[in-house]
Amino acid sequence: MRFKSYIPALCMLTFQLDSLSKPVDPNIFQRTLPLFYPAKDSKCNTISQILVQLQPSLYFSAKFIPERMITFGIIKERKNPPDRRVVLSPSACQTVLKQFPEASIVVEPSELRVFADGQYRESGINVTPDLSSADVLLGVKEVPIDALIPNKKYFFFSHTIKKQPYNRNLLRAVLEKNIELYDHEVITSPKGQRLVAFGRYAGLVGAYNGIRTYGLKFGLFELPKAESLPDLKAVLETLKQFGLPPIKILLTGKGRVAGGAREILEAMNIREVGVADYLSKDFTYPVFCQLDVLDYNKPKDGAKHPLKHFYHHPEEYVSDFMKYAGVTDMYIAGHFYGQGAPYLFTREDAKSDRFRIKVVADISCDIDGPVATTIRPSTIEDPIYGYNPKSEQEVDFRDTDAVAVMAVDNLPCELPSDASVGFGESFIKHVIPAFFDNDAKGILERARMTKDGKLTDRYSYLQDYVDGKE
Repeated sequence: MRFKSYIPALCMLTFQLDSLSKPVDPNIFQRTLPLFYPAKDSKCNTISQILVQLQPSLYFSAKFIPERMITFGIIKERKNPPDRRVVLSPSACQTVLKQFPEASIVVEPSELRVFADGQYRESGINVTPDLSSADVLLGVKEVPIDALIPNKKYFFFSHTIKKQPYNRNLLRAVLEKNIELYDHEVITSPKGQRLVAFGRYAGLVGAYNGIRTYGLKFGLFELPKAESLPDLKAVLETLKQFGLPPIKILLTGKGRVAGGAREILEAMNIREVGVADYLSKDFTYPVFCQLDVLDYNKPKDGAKHPLKHFYHHPEEYVSDFMKYAGVTDMYIAGHFYGQGAPYLFTREDAKSDRFRIKVVADISCDIDGPVATTIRPSTIEDPIYGYNPKSEQEVDFRDTDAVAVMAVDNLPCELPSDASVGFGESFIKHVIPAFFDNDAKGILERARMTKDGKLTDRYSYLQDYVDGKE
């Protein structure tokens, strides 16, 4: 009967009776059992003795229990403008430690982080400026070169995979310092789908800001900035206090960003209508229409093609966006723009008498690109500017002829608490387990950009970029 009290620990250790090649190392039990029982607990010795007796018929699968603890370090965000987000909240840290007894976490102090140092301490997390013990360092935005710690593993958005010139030196420094870099943007499934992202929160804040912009441009109402509200719940409650006139709102995209924007429109009880009705009918209440890429792009040959044909051959399409621009009052750009795809509308298009759009909430924020009115990014502090289609110049957004443009490029920062919690949930679900299951799903392998001072094969296309040849 006494043996039954040891069964949970025996099961949790996950031994396999298969054809692994090396016998159980008896010493592993003394290293591992304290994860489940205190080191001085008599159960440790008893279970260890049982397993050693059984060991001739057991084989140990090392991938389930690492040879040592893995320490994750949460770094302080240092990029300007300041970013208050974090990969793991205090609650998320507790979840990691509960689910993965082999993990430990340290947190670098920060006076800006949305969760105070004291909240981490109250959750039992060590807050210390010394991150030398950390194996894997977790951040959100780019790490300044002088703050990079050599020979560490790092996770952050490096903004280098598209060969962004402004971060060339950062990638060079990562290589020079022998850092193993994992970029959040390329944490993907085997099919290439992103697994961790702030997209939903960009969509939520972007659509909210678009509604706010419309109210300010036409003097209808003045919503508070999202950053001044404590959380998403407060944002949604605030929206319920305001209403829109019978305008038409166009939303492009079907991913996380557009999904977040849609949540805002639905929170305001704005009705969705189909393409045919949107283009042909007038309404006595505000409506929105959500488009996918084949709704606003058409093949040059006039034939019908499946969606994947557009992604593989975007150069064979032209924009069909102007038929929507002629009936749209506010446009929310929540799509992903792929290289080679047609621009939705050009500066010449915006000069047309058929162009009716007066407010653009460009969440995608591609400068001088597919949304011609976005001539620069805006900021959380000063989120709106005007674009005069005739002069192609920036003007006051309240001018009669101006298109009011909201193009903040760090929208999730306005909801740092909610965005951090959502991001952390995805990170725990998809990334953390990879450190303890030998990366069974290839999550780490696909996201690893550098190793041993070199670009990995998947990212070798960046070599000329690093060398300054392009």
